[in-house]
Amino acid sequence: MTTRGEVPPDQDSLPDTGLRSPRVTARIGLALGVCVAICFATGLLSHGIQHPPSWFAWVSRPVWIYRITQGVHVISGCVAIPLLLAKLAVVYPKLFEKPLLGSPVRVLERASIAVLVSATIFQLMTGLLNIAQWYPWKFFFTTTHHAMAYVVIGALAVHIAVKLPVIRTALSGPIDETSDIATVSASPRDRGPVLTRRGLLAVTGIAAGLSAVAFAGQTVTPLRRIAFLAPRSGDGPQGLPVNRTAQAAQVVDAASSGDFRLTVAGGGRTTVLTLAQLAALPQHTVQLPIACVEGWSALATWAGVRLVDLAALVDIQGGAAVRVISLERGQYGVSTLPVAQSHDPLTLLALRLNGNTLDLDHGYPCRLIAPDLPGVMQTKWVSRIEVL
Repeated sequence: MTTRGEVPPDQDSLPDTGLRSPRVTARIGLALGVCVAICFATGLLSHGIQHPPSWFAWVSRPVWIYRITQGVHVISGCVAIPLLLAKLAVVYPKLFEKPLLGSPVRVLERASIAVLVSATIFQLMTGLLNIAQWYPWKFFFTTTHHAMAYVVIGALAVHIAVKLPVIRTALSGPIDETSDIATVSASPRDRGPVLTRRGLLAVTGIAAGLSAVAFAGQTVTPLRRIAFLAPRSGDGPQGLPVNRTAQAAQVVDAASSGDFRLTVAGGGRTTVLTLAQLAALPQHTVQLPIACVEGWSALATWAGVRLVDLAALVDIQGGAAVRVISLERGQYGVSTLPVAQSHDPLTLLALRLNGNTLDLDHGYPCRLIAPDLPGVMQTKWVSRIEVL
């Protein structure tokens, strides 16, 4: 018989003593599970915007939605790192407990744990390296990260299903019931209380909070000066960070050439414009954030020609998506805008940024800026627009 708050005897449960207790494990696991779920949902949204299935439709208002969701995605992933380390610290003896197998339920549990731990470590580490734009691997990050997210969430669901009775009982009891002191000894004669269960949870919470602050400044402007691990918390040319320079994109000569022409095509018609002709068209100024998948974002003032006005040059109006093609070649050289962005009057082919002509690294002579799109889709060094 067990009483309320008491963990039932279970060969797959940790003994309810010291820090390695189901009560501690369940609480850290709950926080980690929430972070993983948030990270999964926001990451799935970002992937859907960039690689939309046929049923998916994205919005263009309010203009800050993607800035928030992607910032939350990266911050929740960073917060999950100390939570995962704390969870492993309190359960690691169970990972190597014998027998390794046993009943079918035990086999399922241990298999789900092995997959969950390895896949979660993979996701968090590769995500962290993506923030720093360092890719020491051969696979394509975006598709691999997306696929592994389903592995993590599936393994997590199996793990929760198997351990749900233990989790529910552990969460229902007070955290400091029974022995609540962990001891560490430098020698047999030197023993003393070091950390309580509540203390461990507090330390874990502080570490998670510091992880959030360390990167949140990339999105939350007031925290920018204290984002001590954020690679893009500072300013770049014209007050905005730069992910990919003109030199890295190998477009310096083409973009700087006086022979630049913009081609607008659609409906069997084609219009070619010089930079001077673009500048002579009606100019509009908008204030829009630019937000990148690495988690950084910044608000800026853009000026240029509305995309709908350029589409009108080839008599295409309403209901059409737009493909934007860059002078850059490769996977970043083409983006297809959703219909909402294609026809939003805030979407510009920008010629100016924060009151000055575009810097070469920000897309001179012209670049796309649209509400609620990832930075990777805000094509720079635009040379051709196709109304589909």
